[in-house]
Amino acid sequence: APGSTSGEQPAYPPMPPPPPFQYETQGAAAAEATPPSSLLTAVRLMYVGAAMFAILLIVEFAQRGQLRDQIADDQPQLSADELDAAVAVGTAVAVIIGLISVGLWIWMAVMNRKGRSWARVVATVLGGLNIVFTLIGLTQNTGIGTIVNVVSIVLAAAILWLLYRPESSAYYAAMSGSPR
Repeated sequence: APGSTSGEQPAYPPMPPPPPFQYETQGAAAAEATPPSSLLTAVRLMYVGAAMFAILLIVEFAQRGQLRDQIADDQPQLSADELDAAVAVGTAVAVIIGLISVGLWIWMAVMNRKGRSWARVVATVLGGLNIVFTLIGLTQNTGIGTIVNVVSIVLAAAILWLLYRPESSAYYAAMSGSPR
């Protein structure tokens, strides 16, 4: 009987020890995983993209005079006040889009370096859209604009290729705990 000291064995066998705990998702092993060089290169290129958009933002802001001349040529009926307002709106829109672009590049770099699978999907969608819209923009730009567009396409394509390299995919799988 339980609690007796007669030396009798209990009627039930002892329970085996529990199996060792396995880290299936983002455990210690995943936290210590180092991103592969392909992913680190993609992240560096994302920072290059952020820098490129920051430079374009500064250039756009510095070229307000050219924007004013272009609007005046396209819409000669505008008064001076209307022209000033159009330039202000155009500059504000360019600054907002530029800041959002820089922020997205940096956010994607940080999240992809951490191996977030959703970030690779978002980067893929944004990269694909970048390629499509930049190809459309190639027909409208000349000179430095064409060079920037070509660099943007090459940058986006290289990043996407690097994000989907086998070693990058293995890292994303390890960080998410999903099978490779």
